[in-house]
Amino acid sequence: VIINVGGIKYKVPWTTLENCPLTRLGKLKSCNNYDEIMDICDDYDVSCNEFFFDRNPSAFRTIMTFLTAGKLRLLREMCALSFQEELVYWGIEEDHLERCCKKRLRQKEEEVAEARLYEGEMLFSETTQCAFQDNSRLSLCMRKLRDMVENPHSGIPGKIFACISVSFVAITAVSLCISTMPDVREEEDRGECSRKCYDIFVLETVCVAWFSFEFLLRSIQAENKCAFLKTPLNIIDILAILPFYISLIVDVVSTKNSNKPSGGAGNKYLERVGLVLRFLRALRILYVMRLARHSLGLQTLGLTVRRCTREFGLLLLFLCVAMALFSPLVYLAESELGAKQEFTSVPSSYWWAVISMTTVGYGDMVPRSIPGQVVALSSILSGILLMAFPVTSIFHTFSRSYSELKEQQQRAASR
Repeated sequence: VIINVGGIKYKVPWTTLENCPLTRLGKLKSCNNYDEIMDICDDYDVSCNEFFFDRNPSAFRTIMTFLTAGKLRLLREMCALSFQEELVYWGIEEDHLERCCKKRLRQKEEEVAEARLYEGEMLFSETTQCAFQDNSRLSLCMRKLRDMVENPHSGIPGKIFACISVSFVAITAVSLCISTMPDVREEEDRGECSRKCYDIFVLETVCVAWFSFEFLLRSIQAENKCAFLKTPLNIIDILAILPFYISLIVDVVSTKNSNKPSGGAGNKYLERVGLVLRFLRALRILYVMRLARHSLGLQTLGLTVRRCTREFGLLLLFLCVAMALFSPLVYLAESELGAKQEFTSVPSSYWWAVISMTTVGYGDMVPRSIPGQVVALSSILSGILLMAFPVTSIFHTFSRSYSELKEQQQRAASR
């Protein structure tokens, strides 16, 4: 039989095609008329019994090698997904691929699936962010509002809005640091409020008012409110803004209760209220996460963490297994031969194993005996190796994510 694929002719014995009856070429022998042949190939020359296929000749050369020699490999110069389409066309299963080629194909499929998912999310956000799609004046205002709050590269208003937002985040972080100074904490414990404490409260109120106003603007121009509230960055905004209002309510309630005469139960209540207030104020650090709206690096970090969940899981698994191995060993070595009883139990040795494998080494727990030092050396070397295994994959994912986000940002700026 003569098979012409992309202008290249192959003379193949019918016995070779009979070995793969379920493939497209194997079905040629069972064809009884011209119509059945044309259902399989693109053209047919009756005079010389030649079958024409308008497909990739390079891929078919590899497929012919598989039919004759029994080995199927991917082409280096051809996209793995394009070769997969050729396999589907010719009716050859992917299980015949060599193990290394199959792994390469699966990696390419995962990359494409992640890229399509991310592009779908971005397309959905672009199509659902604007509340009005007509050409009215209100629609024009909404589009301008969306460009200002969501796309800093849209123009001068977007850049000014982004700079103001970043400035307020920086001010909030500085005020949080100042509020933890010892003199301010002592005034809060005594129930006093000096000029510095009042200024910090006013500054925090202004910042929260801006963040609330910004969140309101973002919600106004969003058509799908449920999808808007499910966005991770918007969830961070809610978690960062709500503690301020909750702390105000709790503070007002605690002030009313403190005016009432009470005994020991009232003091316990005030202590609990103070603990809740300190916890809510500590949540103000979430404002720093809002920088991800305007930082390409933080967006890349978030996308990398989402794409490398399996790698981070492997890293945690390696750490837990090694920790469960070296903690009993160092406990036995030190409890039997150690000069000092610093390792009192196996659970207390877990802390030492973690800080040793991560090469932090605080020095609060140190093995004194020779066997304990040998175990410590083994744990440190094992930690270096185990931490290095998933890092390469995470680095490549980070580099690819950064390139994708940078290209997307350039496309958005050009539009």
